[in-house]
Amino acid sequence: MTTTTTVTYTHPSVLAGIAAGAAWADPTMDPTLIDWTTRQAYAAIPFAVMDGRPVNPCERTAVRYGRNELGHWGEQLCADALVSLTDTSGHRWILLIERADGHGWALPGGYVDPGETAGHAATRELAEETGLVIPDATWHTEPPRYVPDPRASDEAWMVTVLARTHLGTYPADAFPDIAHADDAAQAAWVRADTYDALTRHLPCCGIFAAHRPLLASALDTATH
Repeated sequence: MTTTTTVTYTHPSVLAGIAAGAAWADPTMDPTLIDWTTRQAYAAIPFAVMDGRPVNPCERTAVRYGRNELGHWGEQLCADALVSLTDTSGHRWILLIERADGHGWALPGGYVDPGETAGHAATRELAEETGLVIPDATWHTEPPRYVPDPRASDEAWMVTVLARTHLGTYPADAFPDIAHADDAAQAAWVRADTYDALTRHLPCCGIFAAHRPLLASALDTATH
């Protein structure tokens, strides 16, 4: 038997963001008032609209109506920065942040602003959250992908572009300096020869659910 959820929910933090005029929150509580033709035209992953309401193209969640913990309606495009280096023993390390919202460790990243490229957004968020600025780095961006964000609903979801760079080889006592800021509780270089190794070397809290498949794929197929 198929069970269909009819839960309606929008987190109080979203309502507070709307009241404060936050840029990350669509001000309307009624998605049928949004110009979906324009949003569909710019979507990284095509999605349908039924009766004026957006439909998550990749999964059904526990929240059928409303935005759950996300501020936007429909797709939100993000970019995440995967910065890696190798120590002199040949082990790979990556830069992660611990999210201040309690959702665990994640790649530095965030929303792609209007008119901004995903690559620029990734480097901007990297600098804002970790203090790391690497102007001479060579970045490789991957195609947009849906991420199973625990904050999503059937009407609000996240799509991200992964931007990757490898910084080369460093002595263990001379990794590039980092300092957490913005919405990061802390930032750290974490050993990540494989995804399983990454989870074993985390200081605490586990990997952010939305980034688990992304990191597993990236770390277990990459040469660095």
